[in-house]
Amino acid sequence: MLFQKLIDRRIAAYQRELIETHFREVESMYREMRGWRHDYRNHIQLMKSYAAANDWDAVTSYLDELETDLNTVDVAVKTGNRMADAILNSKMSLAKSRNIPVRADANIPAALSISDLDLCVIIGNLFDNAIEASLSLPEDQRMIRIYMDMKNTQLYISFTNFSARKKQEKIGGRFRTTKGEGHGFGLMRIDSVVNRLGGYLRRASEDGAFTTEVLLPQTFPAG
Repeated sequence: MLFQKLIDRRIAAYQRELIETHFREVESMYREMRGWRHDYRNHIQLMKSYAAANDWDAVTSYLDELETDLNTVDVAVKTGNRMADAILNSKMSLAKSRNIPVRADANIPAALSISDLDLCVIIGNLFDNAIEASLSLPEDQRMIRIYMDMKNTQLYISFTNFSARKKQEKIGGRFRTTKGEGHGFGLMRIDSVVNRLGGYLRRASEDGAFTTEVLLPQTFPAG
């Protein structure tokens, strides 16, 4: 009992730290976007002045600078759900900074019965795990694939990443982790949330790839 309470406290502390990290990433991304929009009028005025002086080289150069700047804050994926967009885009920005390509295909209702907190725990942990696994590979072999959509009344989430290890074996019904304590807590948090919501979780290891699939029942008001 005492040991279980200790584990529960450590998991709760890890969850708080994880959520705080996710929201800091999201806040940073949207702060950059707001800053760029705030400066938009100034950018236009400066380019107008270059154009009035027929300095087209300056216009071209400035446009190139703006394109580079905008690429750092551009929203890479739009799912239809605000929280999912925030989490996915912040993590995709992190993956890009670590030279990990991401292919995402996601279409999610704006309103879900799952809480933003639970959605953040599941997507954030899945993405972090995929990023960690990808870092063990040469850059030209890295790839994370994400698919999210509704299957009837269930939210389907799939994350696949390439792995440096061959097919992993389960120990005690679980895939063994070599990523340390935090990684193990992340897996436990996903399992805990999925079980509490009455969902389904499947992890599959094939040579060179690891896939996690999640199904979460959703209840919507009768319309």
